Amino acid sequence: MSAVVRHARDLLDEAGLDGAFLVRDLDTGAEIGFETDTPYPTASLVKVPLAVAALERIARGDLDPATPVDVRPGRITTPGPTGLSRFRHPARIAVDDLLYLSTSVSDSVAADALFDLVPPAAVADELRRLRIDGITVRHRAADLTDTPAERLGPDQVHLAHSLAIGAATPGQGHPVAQLDVTRANAGSARAFVDLLHALWRPSAIHPDTAARVRALLGDNLHRQRLAPDFTSDASRWSSKTGTLLHLRHEVGVVDHADGQSYAVAAFTASRVPAVAQPGSEATMAQVARSLHDHLRTGAPPWWG
Repeated sequence: MSAVVRHARDLLDEAGLDGAFLVRDLDTGAEIGFETDTPYPTASLVKVPLAVAALERIARGDLDPATPVDVRPGRITTPGPTGLSRFRHPARIAVDDLLYLSTSVSDSVAADALFDLVPPAAVADELRRLRIDGITVRHRAADLTDTPAERLGPDQVHLAHSLAIGAATPGQGHPVAQLDVTRANAGSARAFVDLLHALWRPSAIHPDTAARVRALLGDNLHRQRLAPDFTSDASRWSSKTGTLLHLRHEVGVVDHADGQSYAVAAFTASRVPAVAQPGSEATMAQVARSLHDHLRTGAPPWWG
């Protein structure tokens, strides 16, 4: 195990995190990471393959992006939801705008309106056609809001996190279906880096699909996790986050001004039963950045 990977693991452990990370140079294919093939429940990361599948249908002429979709207002079940879940009245929204809300805003009501048009099985079929392996799409976004956390008051949500942390089995099973990789939407760090690679260096994916998904990820509003360590005047960070109980993920691509691009996947599970964990998110970014810098420069890390 290289020193940079060993130190990355130590940082995660000190922060109470288990995780899987992978960073890949999209031009050379060189990469560095650990636990790269370990599947994790993907939470809102599923909205990336959903966008790909919907846009592939649009590219083939099977779906019109201007088609209006009637959306009923969502229920506010937890603090902080964005987008249509906050609407109080029915709305009529075009497919193309649902893609923005679902992907860039991570609006689960918008995602389910898209799943009505492109069901989970159809998204999975599209991934197989594109030869993107390792991502399993089984459920709609609404299924993510049916966990013990939604049945507890704000002062008891830590109990749901304790259950999430303590009830996992060695084989990654779990009594909470959304956390069981055999029942949930699931994927590995390598699988999502492969998907990002296919979007940034298109082959089987239609060029229009790839360009639109890159733009949607570039417009991601959730920038508290890895973005602080990857955004600068000389780089652009495009990503999607995923959060579910004790899980915190982010996958994205950093495009540097010199033309180099690196795909990054960070999957973590916290051992701390708390909802707000800014320190964990800072550690995720530190680990991802240390792997990226080592791969980009080949130099010893700053702590070496």
